[in-house]
Amino acid sequence: MVKADCGSSVTSNAAIKKDFGILGFLNIRKPVGMTSHDVVYKIRKASGIKQVGHTGTLDPFAEGVLPVCIGKATRLIEYLDDDKEYLAVVKFGIETDTYDLDGNIISVSDKKITKSELERILPEFRGEILQTPPMFSAIKVKGKKLYEYAREGKQIEVEARKVFIEKLELNSFDSEKQEAEIVVKCSKGTYIRSIAHDIGAKLLVGGHLVKLTRTKAGKFNIENSVDLDNFQSISDVKKYLINPLEMLDYPKVKVDVTENEKISHGNPIHNKNDISTGQVVILIYNDIISAVGVTDGDKILIKKVF
Repeated sequence: MVKADCGSSVTSNAAIKKDFGILGFLNIRKPVGMTSHDVVYKIRKASGIKQVGHTGTLDPFAEGVLPVCIGKATRLIEYLDDDKEYLAVVKFGIETDTYDLDGNIISVSDKKITKSELERILPEFRGEILQTPPMFSAIKVKGKKLYEYAREGKQIEVEARKVFIEKLELNSFDSEKQEAEIVVKCSKGTYIRSIAHDIGAKLLVGGHLVKLTRTKAGKFNIENSVDLDNFQSISDVKKYLINPLEMLDYPKVKVDVTENEKISHGNPIHNKNDISTGQVVILIYNDIISAVGVTDGDKILIKKVF
């Protein structure tokens, strides 16, 4: 596992000197066997901070990058780049009801596929595609999660959703094991389990996901992720804390004391940088994020105050 002191290069006192407490992100490497909520719970317990959240669920059997927000940084989740990148291992010839190794086997095929057959159909899963989420997922239909219906043995019609697969490449293929290692770069809301299942169905042999590692989530990458075991106290959280200003790809505008006073009351300020209308901007006072605003002609309207 990667153990990196990512905080040493990107953390500054500006991330933690607000009088209401800590504000920032953690780039945590979630281990296999834990839910994303388990990770959040551990960080809450270690830090004593209640306001903790993650930016996108990883299934318990999966590992890898799980960005965690501390304090009022939870209000910045919507402004983070949400594209994801994964390393997935798919086993062909076996289909499960969950589309992964945790499910019950529902079909087995003796047919063997070849590397060339697999490479031939991969382009069909690139770009904008329609994807049906697995029944064993947390998507709600009529106020109830799909996996709750599945556990009751009920089949519910699930609408296919548009997702965008920017990259889908074969890293390696083991013809003996009938396993493929595939790199996937995709939009938010994509189910890698569904990709594994759908590729297997297209090849008429079935398939399921046996290993999944998230290698990137927006600007958070696995090379700089920190093992969860490294977080035992509030001092550990501070050590690895990432300043939000490092992770937000929007124009940043420094404001003076008068402007900051207006911002604190939610009042608009002058768009002194002439940034085009409709653009999200990060407003900074004394090297600390003060607010998120949106430009409207010669004004910056305040959306969130920190």
